[in-house]
Amino acid sequence: MSNTSLGFIEITGVVAAVDALDIMCKTSGVELATWERKLGGRLVTIVVRGDVASVTEAVETAAAKAIKKPVAKGVLANPHDEIVRLVNLSASRFMNNEAQPGGLDARTIQEV
Repeated sequence: MSNTSLGFIEITGVVAAVDALDIMCKTSGVELATWERKLGGRLVTIVVRGDVASVTEAVETAAAKAIKKPVAKGVLANPHDEIVRLVNLSASRFMNNEAQPGGLDARTIQEV
């Protein structure tokens, strides 16, 4: 898990979440780790991963430029193993049993 950090943005609405994710991925070298929708998609949490500087820049830029202001945001520079396990569990919920080309696979998730 060394040199890997996780960035979180919680925002209202799926469209705003996709916009924020697009901003984060275009800003720096981060990639989607997982996402969660609560309250029927009215509240969406996006989790990205990458090196600390990239994740910090991505989260701050998305918070400033997204079409809606985030409800919450955060960066974990060196997440505890329990946090990694939680993110892995979340990611496994939206993954198919088979890995898809260019998508998250079991090996990629274990690297989070």
